[in-house]
Amino acid sequence: MVSTWLNGLVSGTAPAVGAGYFGGGYAATYTDTVDKFAFSDDSRTTLGTGLSSGGLGIAAMANSGTAGYFGGGSTGSNVDTVDKIAFSDDSVSTLGTGLSAATGTIAAMANSGTAGYFGGGNTGAATSTVDKFDFSDDSRTTLGTGLSSARFSAAGMANSGTAGYFGGGRTTTDVDTVDKFAFSDDSRTTLGTGLSAGRRGLAGMANSGTAGYFGGGTTGTRVDTVDKFAFSDDSRTTLGTGLSSARDNLAGMASSDNAGYFGGGYVAGNVDTVDKFAFSDDSRTTLGTGLAVATRYLGGMANSGTL
Repeated sequence: MVSTWLNGLVSGTAPAVGAGYFGGGYAATYTDTVDKFAFSDDSRTTLGTGLSSGGLGIAAMANSGTAGYFGGGSTGSNVDTVDKIAFSDDSVSTLGTGLSAATGTIAAMANSGTAGYFGGGNTGAATSTVDKFDFSDDSRTTLGTGLSSARFSAAGMANSGTAGYFGGGRTTTDVDTVDKFAFSDDSRTTLGTGLSAGRRGLAGMANSGTAGYFGGGTTGTRVDTVDKFAFSDDSRTTLGTGLSSARDNLAGMASSDNAGYFGGGYVAGNVDTVDKFAFSDDSRTTLGTGLAVATRYLGGMANSGTL
């Protein structure tokens, strides 16, 4: 973000631009609600028009500066729906072409400006499928090489312009696997160092160009762990300060260059908590205003301007 970087030279810190969105999931029932958090002051509004259908296990990704996408999930049965939110006016439309199969507990990540990816999930059984949506026309293709194993309840995050990552999830057991897809040719490798522990129901977000984060989830016991992957060499560290509570089935999104957010999830019940991690030092604060309704199995994505 050249303009953001130049402004940062003047002010001493890069100003927060755009907004992040948490949508869908399960509150007291399936919900189509979309909450929007302005990065300038972390204030929350709720969109007047929500998703075309509520659903748990939904995933989200974004073409930053243009539009965000929420796809898949379940409303009692899995859906193939992909809804698009235009960042210019927050209007919601539904793509004519959805996922290649109705899929719940799916994950997503994006190469902003080029394409977004929905991967894994449950189609009645765990799947390794990765669907790619070209942002130029929203057309869908399915990658010849999917995830390294069929799994659901994984998470995604991306170093825009370089590579995207799908981490964790469940096959017949919870896995620590992190698959990396090079955006130059969509080839897949699997990192030598995976998550600090196998877990499902986690969330991902990224400071594009610097590092990606996988937070929360369950190993059979809910965790507050946040693992950080440096994009320079894909090395993993685990933050000294994790989430404000151990929880699973949460969502993540980020204001690249500034801060990342983990929202919602399940502890002993649904929570409305939104934790914010400052990228300058990975310190955590918890927003005074959380989600409009305590929600689990939701999706998160963000408009961070030009990446």
